[in-house]
Amino acid sequence: MSRVDRLEALIEQIRDALGQKSGVRDRALQRSRSLIRLSSKAIRATHREEWDQAAAQLAQIRTEAETLVADLEPFPDLLFAGYTQDALKEYVEAHVTHALIRGEPLPSPDSLGVEPATYLAGLAEAATELRRRILDITRHRHTEDAERLLHAMDAIYNELIAVDFADAITHGLRRRTDVLRGVLERTRGDLTSSLRQQQLQEALRDLEHQLIEPAGE
Repeated sequence: MSRVDRLEALIEQIRDALGQKSGVRDRALQRSRSLIRLSSKAIRATHREEWDQAAAQLAQIRTEAETLVADLEPFPDLLFAGYTQDALKEYVEAHVTHALIRGEPLPSPDSLGVEPATYLAGLAEAATELRRRILDITRHRHTEDAERLLHAMDAIYNELIAVDFADAITHGLRRRTDVLRGVLERTRGDLTSSLRQQQLQEALRDLEHQLIEPAGE
């Protein structure tokens, strides 16, 4: 085989390899978008207390995530690309949000099949998602469940600020933790106001009963 023929054969092999990788990348982009969309639906079902639907959607996104990771294992640069890890972060957020709201044990990074940094990012965003749940609860009545969720937010924040590594290692965890701190402070203020308002309403009702009872006698 001449040098030119050898070069052409090598380039053809490279072209085939790149074509295969390009196809894998296209499928990964599609699956990543699907994973983000399905994770959002699972979170919404959890907030609506549609437990059966949420469980089915969580099972579905687990399958999607496992397939995504398996397909990309031969291509580490694609597996650790931003769009892939963002989709896996949303997947973590959906599972952690569901566990926190239901009062169930938190899934681990290993059980979800994700990298530690991706898990921490999903954990931070799940904690911020609890604000929505707490506000939904306090629209009706201040309850111990709202207090429990605020405590979970606080516990997650306190753990995350102790993860002191460079952003290149944690993929921007510091910024997410700062966002969580702001959300936590606002939520604590809202919950305190809700409690005070409820206590005031109860005190007024008690006073009203005290004033009405003597008149009835």
